[in-house]
Amino acid sequence: MCTSFLCSPSPPPQVFDNYAVTVMIGGEPYTLGLFDTAGQEDYDRLRPLSYPQTDVFLVCFSVVSPSSFENVREKWVPEISHHCPRTPFLLVGTQVDLRDDSNTLEKLAKNKQRALSCESGEKLARELKAVKYVECSALTQRGLKNVFDEAILAALEPPDNKPKKRCVLL
Repeated sequence: MCTSFLCSPSPPPQVFDNYAVTVMIGGEPYTLGLFDTAGQEDYDRLRPLSYPQTDVFLVCFSVVSPSSFENVREKWVPEISHHCPRTPFLLVGTQVDLRDDSNTLEKLAKNKQRALSCESGEKLARELKAVKYVECSALTQRGLKNVFDEAILAALEPPDNKPKKRCVLL
């Protein structure tokens, strides 16, 4: 997804872990440092080393992979919440171009599964207290710019998760 956003229309064949790009938001330039972390179990101990000073997380799942949707709740949000409890995150449904693909839907049906709806993503985002739910397709680039625009906005205006101070008058 990061490669597609930065190198549209087609990403280079190489695999990178981090990227930097300057984007304009409201007429102001912002330099984004993007880190695409490995999701494999082999990297579970190393991955959190890239988390400090993160301004916003993009927690992604494929709308045509129910197991990736479950991993959001079971693995990814607990992990980032443990290491960066005050850092906002967006929930991102990816591969929306496959939601209506007959071959993909057939494969899902054979396993008694179906593509995840936008409403399912929105509901999970509310339950997990994500800043927002957004969807995109890296292949068609549909919604891709919006994902990063929303991430920038979330980083610039993080939610106030600090406990409120109270003044007690006696």
